[in-house]
Amino acid sequence: MKNASFLNEIKNSIDRNKLPEHIAIIMDGNGRWAAKKGLPRTAGHKKGMDTVDMIVTASRNLGIKVLTLYAFSTENWRRPEKEVNFLMRLLKTYLIIQRRKMMKNKIKFNVLGRIQELPVFVRKEIEKTKNLTSENTALTLNIALNYGGRVEIVDAVRRLFKDILTAKKDLNYETLINSIDEETISNYLYTAGFPDPDLLIRTSGELRISNFLLWQIAYSEIFITETLWPDFSETDFYMAVLDYQKRERRYGGVKNL
Repeated sequence: MKNASFLNEIKNSIDRNKLPEHIAIIMDGNGRWAAKKGLPRTAGHKKGMDTVDMIVTASRNLGIKVLTLYAFSTENWRRPEKEVNFLMRLLKTYLIIQRRKMMKNKIKFNVLGRIQELPVFVRKEIEKTKNLTSENTALTLNIALNYGGRVEIVDAVRRLFKDILTAKKDLNYETLINSIDEETISNYLYTAGFPDPDLLIRTSGELRISNFLLWQIAYSEIFITETLWPDFSETDFYMAVLDYQKRERRYGGVKNL
């Protein structure tokens, strides 16, 4: 009862007029959570998926418009094959189970990363979920899969260069190249069409961004908690939002006098 009361107190303290439009989360600590409990790493990933479900629901109910979760990086293929296979099967199960809930809560599903390199059975469920939820508008849930910030920028440059090369011959290439600006680059990233994250949350206490949204988080507010992802609660989430609302975002400028 005490925990429920504190949760409601924190939730009611949030100013709904100053919500971050886009929250990104580095979900870290599944393996350490499992190790602390003497369990296999797969148990940590499974418990972490429950946290995903809870945070997605909390974000939707709070009124967040975009939630981006870092689920599997381009570097995570280096993990033991058994663990990687488990993660892929877990993702498939999550999508199948959560589709009905996404439709009920009007959540749009999207994936960021080199999707073509994922197993076929995962890609199949991703496409099914994206197509089914494409018209939903309450919250966009981005899952970063086979994602790396540097790889994303490489892919953006490749696509941009390809478009320049295939432009009409009568174009002035020097003028075209000089017209490339930050907005141009943003429009070629996986996150094209989405606002940059206002708030980046990292669990497990690690003080690094782990190759996540390198371009997009240039001016994001960062909140780091020692809590491991499987233990990250709705209260923790609301406290991160409250902390964000206490900050003054100056984007390189100075405080208003």
